[in-house]
Amino acid sequence: MAAAKDIDLTAEASGLKIVFNSENNAINTMRLNLATVGKCRNRECRAKVFPLLYQMSRVIAESADLSHTLMILQQIMERDMSIICGMISLYHQKTGGILLHESFGLTEDEAAKGVYALGEGITGKVVETGKAVMLPKISEEPGFLHRTRDLKYGLDQELSFICVPITRGRKVLGTISAERIYDSNKLLEQDVELLSTFAAIIAPTVELYLMEHVDRPRLELENRRLNDALKQKFKPSNIIGNSKAMLDVYEHIRKITATKTTVLVLGESGVGKELVASAIHYNSPLADGPFIKFNCAALPENIIESELFGHEKGSFTGASSFRTGRFEDANGGTIFLDEVGELSLAIQAKLLRVLQERSFERVGGNRSVKVEIRIIAATNRDLAEMVAKGQFREDLYYRLNVFPVTIPPLRDRGSDIITIADHFVEKFSRETGKAVKRISTPALNMLMSYHWPGNVRELENVIERAVILTEDEVIHGYNLPPSLQTSVLTGTVNKGGLEAKLASVEYEMLVEALKTNNGNTTEAARELGITRRILGLRMTQYNLNYKNFRERTP
Repeated sequence: MAAAKDIDLTAEASGLKIVFNSENNAINTMRLNLATVGKCRNRECRAKVFPLLYQMSRVIAESADLSHTLMILQQIMERDMSIICGMISLYHQKTGGILLHESFGLTEDEAAKGVYALGEGITGKVVETGKAVMLPKISEEPGFLHRTRDLKYGLDQELSFICVPITRGRKVLGTISAERIYDSNKLLEQDVELLSTFAAIIAPTVELYLMEHVDRPRLELENRRLNDALKQKFKPSNIIGNSKAMLDVYEHIRKITATKTTVLVLGESGVGKELVASAIHYNSPLADGPFIKFNCAALPENIIESELFGHEKGSFTGASSFRTGRFEDANGGTIFLDEVGELSLAIQAKLLRVLQERSFERVGGNRSVKVEIRIIAATNRDLAEMVAKGQFREDLYYRLNVFPVTIPPLRDRGSDIITIADHFVEKFSRETGKAVKRISTPALNMLMSYHWPGNVRELENVIERAVILTEDEVIHGYNLPPSLQTSVLTGTVNKGGLEAKLASVEYEMLVEALKTNNGNTTEAARELGITRRILGLRMTQYNLNYKNFRERTP
């Protein structure tokens, strides 16, 4: 087979045929309706554009550099086609905008106006229809928007306008537009054909540019936005709190839910480990399966084995019938083993086999039972320390510790304390039929200052008690347990009983009055029915500053 030529010029009686070849495929074929090669009509010869056209095709074939390609195209249009104003616009399909990408004959301000919507003006219509438009006189065309520049008197009124689509297959990528004065409709038609050929040649490069510089950055930005939105959006419905510590927990839950990996939930007593296990299960592919909960510390050792693995009839005294265990009940779903650190070494060995093989035997049986489950274990103990002391199997520890999730204690969750407290106020108000609407500022300060050794479970009990005790629509500091009414807040050092209770009430009333009156001590004293001097003495006693109660404008 003969090697392909880079360019082949063939004279024909009907015109000039130009065939552009690369090493692989023909790039394009163009026919210009010229009378002869040597003599051009209308005093203009289009044959001189061929070397530059060839150069442009080589640039595309070698580097696909749109900037270099358009530079050559503009050079041809301006110098060799006598076009006074040329524009190359690109169509951003996802946004629907048509933006002027390169131009000549326009000022910077004029070029900045070259933005069109689909179907808007001549440029928008060409992109919408995919068909070229030729206007012999733009001054006589009402659809011409004059967006980039205003036409002046004289020769500007005689300008013609050409706009051809840049297409790739059936997809319109942009347009090439040109303005100049033509003294022959034949030459105008020839330039439409020539610009259409240019558009076909540069179309692959334009498509690649849009993919690299418009579509890919947009997709990457959208991907980041969706990922960020997902991170912010994903929050298990059964867990309350938006502190940084809890956002990290939510991210761990989000990542583990798509798998069946074993999870070890760590945290102090009362932090909500069961809620986390529930969130993992109900946001996972196993959500339609059972969620079986078992507290390893709730039963004596001789019963735990039967509870977990089941037993055969007559396997021990009292086993009057066959019974399935919790692992079998959880088949196709999740089993949550709370307080797993309390299991004996013998039970730990059997649990290890379930983790390794997903199989076990019932008590008194010799047939292996296979299960497909996810195991979530939880403990408030330091399993690594227990391993070092020989109280917990090392191999079981590593099997459980595949994906640890640590739940922070309530004292490390900042404003989550208030959010959770408000949730419990609403819950217990509904249960008791009371219209408790808020927690007073002194009570909030007490809640935030307390160290919460019992975590969320203790907070729930505190709020339930306060809702029962309150006699109005507000939970006051004196409705909280004495352990929360610290001396720092109430000024009751070395006091107890009635004095402490009275001091707590007084402190509460002072703070509420100052807050209600925006730190205005005169109005606060009038509301309390005392003199401003007495109010000042009480504020000094409780270390209160009126400035702390003034609203701050941003």
